[in-house]
Parts: sequence; C-alpha cells; structure tokens
Amino acid sequence: MPIIFALALIVVPSAVSTYLSQVAVPGVKTVALWLTNNFTPKSVLYNGLYFLLVVGFTYIYTAVNFNPERIAEDNRKYGGFIPGIRPGRPTQDYLNWVMTRVTLSGAIFLGLIAILPSFLQTVFSDAAVLAVGGTSVLIVVSVVLETVKQVESLMVMRDYDSFLR
Repeated sequence: MPIIFALALIVVPSAVSTYLSQVAVPGVKTVALWLTNNFTPKSVLYNGLYFLLVVGFTYIYTAVNFNPERIAEDNRKYGGFIPGIRPGRPTQDYLNWVMTRVTLSGAIFLGLIAILPSFLQTVFSDAAVLAVGGTSVLIVVSVVLETVKQVESLMVMRDYDSFLR
C-alpha cells in the first residue's frame, strides 16, 4: 500500500506539467518544462522523492494498522506476556520500540524495491532492460507465497481426512 500511495502522489507533477505545457504564458511553460524534465522515472529528484514518500507512507500505514496499546492490553487481558517485560505500559513501550525499528528497515527495503527498476534502467540504458516495476515484483512474490501456503494447507487437510477415516 505505501508504494501505491507514493506512486499516486509522485505522478501529480507530471500530470500538472502536461496541463501547464498547453498554457501560452512563458513563465508557466518554463515551470511545466522543469516539471517534465525533473519528474521522469530516470531523474534523481523523482527517485529521491519517491523513496522518501514510500518510507513516509510505510510509517503512516504501520501506525494506522498496528496499535501497540491495544495489543499490550489484549496480551495482558488474555494472560499473555513478553518474557522479561512487565504487562501494561512497559509492554506497550517495548512493542512501540520494536515496531519503530522493524518499520525502519522494512521502509528502507520497500523504498529500495520501489526505485530499483528505475535505477537499473538508468544504469543499463544501453541494454534492453525488462521494464518490471518494484510493485509488480512484490505482487508476484506475495501471490506465489500465498499460493504455496494454500497448497500446503490443502495437503495437511488431506492428510487429516485420511487419518480420521
């Protein structure tokens, strides 16, 4: 999701430049030309901003979906605990500390996956590079992993069915 959100925002300057390039005012045309030149997938500004947007949206998406306070409360309520960490506020602080560090490494990895295809196309401009986006790679990998998980689940169910007969 963070890559999709970032991509939705990063294409705005290109769309604006397309519209502004049709205006007859010279200053506006200059701005449109600058936007067109600097917001192509091969430009450093585009890739840098895209990377930062992916990292930022990863933190936002994680903050929305992962609530350490609720998890710590549910953990305490159902008798669960983290070894060496007291229930309640210390558990919440620990989960927040771990979440921040895990999200940082995940956000940087996701940002690198997002800009890797543009980087490879820039570096290997002479050779024919397959134009596959980082989002496509992530989707294919997640579909393959989910399919393998479902096949394994079906195989286990088949073994249990034969055991019960």
